[in-house]
Amino acid sequence: MKIIWGIFKRDMCHATRNVIAVIVSMGLVVVPALYAWFNIAASWDPYGNTKALKVAVANNDKGYKSDLIPVRVNVGETIISTLHANDQLDWQFVKSDKAIDGVKSGEYYAAIVIPKGFSADMMTLFSPDIKHAQLKYYLNEKINPIAPHITDQGATTVVNTIDKTFAKTIAQVGLDLASSILHYSQSPQMAEYMRNLNGNLTTMADTLSGASQQVTSYSQLLGSANDIVDSTGKLLVSATKAGKQAQNALKQGKSGATSFTSAGANVTSSVNAALDQVSGAFDQVAAKVNKAFDAIGKDSDTAASQLTTLSEQVSSGESLYDTYITSLNHMRESVEQLPDSDSAKQALLEAIDREITLLEAAKGDSQKLAQQLKDASTQVTQDTVAAERSRKEILNRITSAKQSISNVRDDYATNVKPKIDALASTVSTLISQTDSMITQLSGTTDSLNDVTSNVGTNIASIRSTLDGIATKLNSSATTLNTLITAMNSSDNGAENSDELKSLTTSNASTLSTLISAPVALHRVAVYPIANYGSAMAPFYTILSIWVGAIILCAMLKVTISDREKAHVLGLGDTLPRIAGPSGPGNASRWGLRLDHEYFGRYAIFALLALLQGTLVCLGDMYFLGVQANHALQFLAVGWLAALVFSNIVYTLTVSFGDIGKAVAVVLLVMQVAGSGGTFPIETLPKFFQMLYPFLPFPHAIDAMHAAMAGSYGNEYLLDMVYLALFLIPSLLLGLVLRKPVIRLNNWVSRNLESTKVM
Repeated sequence: MKIIWGIFKRDMCHATRNVIAVIVSMGLVVVPALYAWFNIAASWDPYGNTKALKVAVANNDKGYKSDLIPVRVNVGETIISTLHANDQLDWQFVKSDKAIDGVKSGEYYAAIVIPKGFSADMMTLFSPDIKHAQLKYYLNEKINPIAPHITDQGATTVVNTIDKTFAKTIAQVGLDLASSILHYSQSPQMAEYMRNLNGNLTTMADTLSGASQQVTSYSQLLGSANDIVDSTGKLLVSATKAGKQAQNALKQGKSGATSFTSAGANVTSSVNAALDQVSGAFDQVAAKVNKAFDAIGKDSDTAASQLTTLSEQVSSGESLYDTYITSLNHMRESVEQLPDSDSAKQALLEAIDREITLLEAAKGDSQKLAQQLKDASTQVTQDTVAAERSRKEILNRITSAKQSISNVRDDYATNVKPKIDALASTVSTLISQTDSMITQLSGTTDSLNDVTSNVGTNIASIRSTLDGIATKLNSSATTLNTLITAMNSSDNGAENSDELKSLTTSNASTLSTLISAPVALHRVAVYPIANYGSAMAPFYTILSIWVGAIILCAMLKVTISDREKAHVLGLGDTLPRIAGPSGPGNASRWGLRLDHEYFGRYAIFALLALLQGTLVCLGDMYFLGVQANHALQFLAVGWLAALVFSNIVYTLTVSFGDIGKAVAVVLLVMQVAGSGGTFPIETLPKFFQMLYPFLPFPHAIDAMHAAMAGSYGNEYLLDMVYLALFLIPSLLLGLVLRKPVIRLNNWVSRNLESTKVM
């Protein structure tokens, strides 16, 4: 260690012995920093300074106007207006000939020519034959390798502007039309028009409905007439047949009249017998009721059974009432067939109706009696007091039922029977009158049969036509009523009006812009970098440190002279003759080994390299303002990179001489292309992607990026470790593999010197 320190001290003394040496040493430290700073400053914001790039724009668009959209559309003029406010590029608005010639001469980097039918082609969106509108884009790619990409971005901006402008124009027209419709719909003229229209439609609907009903009535009236005609025809036919039968029947009518009188007497006797039977039955029921209630205290179950049986017997007796009522109804129907001129008809009908009413009242009493008997059958086993009360009610109901029967019998004898007898006396007279009428009718029916059949056919045809007309009129009225309901619907109208009003009262420009570009890109930077210069700073900083290492090896000697070795060893100004020719390791017998020479001379290289790294990193942060969220980590990357790079270049130079310097330059070129500092490594050829992990630049650049913007996990530490691992092969070459290479290197050097050129 003492020998290494001695070599370093003498190197420092020589480097600071005079002003020139100091200036050169300072220059070795400053030049790499200047290299980095100039490149970083030059690329600080290149895409923000594109406004000096001249791009020509020529508008030949003639515009377009159609009946579909009553607005003149000139997309070319809109583009020109938009580009006047755009400062991304230096837009030059010229004629198409000058634009094309300017691109060829290099005056413009690019030119955009809008053709004559551009707007017309865009408006084919509303026709079956759609055409894609095309811009003509002229580009001079030989002027600058980056300029075409920047101008391409400008052309893309123009295309996007056209797309958005077109969509915005269409949306604006639609919103303006909607707004005009809304304003007109809310005007007094429109309200008056709607009121008049509503009134007229209502009148028309009522008229159509009335006409439909009237036509339907006509059809129904004709149908009734048709029925009458049909019935008349059938009646006449049957009358013709019945006339002959009636003449035969009239002969029997006289004898029938006599039998009718005797039948009336028989009916009277049958009715009296039946009513007497029912009245007697009620007396038996009363006796059995008393007997059943007397047995309540002794045998309630037997009493209940007897009462139930009595209830069923009384219910079965109701059929007598029904039979009698049915007979009277049949008799009434027969009487109703008599002519109204018969004086006995109405009196007999009233007598029969009163008799039927009395019978129904008697039947009701009988039903109530049956229900009370049934109810009493359930009470006798539960409540003795209630059962006694039921006995009285039942006996009263029996008395009422008997009285009803007496009323029926008396009314029949007083009112019905005398009138039946009177009716029988008039039957003979009626038969005689009917005989002459039938004789007259027979001659008339034959002439009317043909007429009724023709009338029926014509009426059916007319009815079919009228029914069709009525259906169509009713359908039209329904349609008008539906329209009126929709127009008067306040809910839907208010809702639609509110929605349309909210749409049209909004900022039309904002809405049309939203429709033309409905999606906005929200960028979220995970590890934000302040600017393009900061993003490029790691690449240029690491590159300058490598360049600094090459400059050091080019300006400083990597080998130690025999005179310096003698001074370090304390042997005077020269080594003894036995040391042999000058070269590495010739003083090893006095204790100056190859590793002492290696580290002793490398010490000043390391010091100057650290100064280079420190200066360039501090200048990046505090002179240029490069983003560095972790300043100390940023400096640490510069220091480690300076040590690793200087050691690699120093080892190559020590081991291979000038060839080693050439190898260091080759490594520099390879790392510039394959480090991923400018373009993502995935975009490079496969060879560079395979070589990428075995180069020191990528790891140094990634570590510096982590120090600038933040580290994910142990990303920073791992990159620093990977960078430090490159010292292993470098030291292995400089300390171990160097010995067998020395002779080869000496042989190569002698041959190069023999050329008198190298």
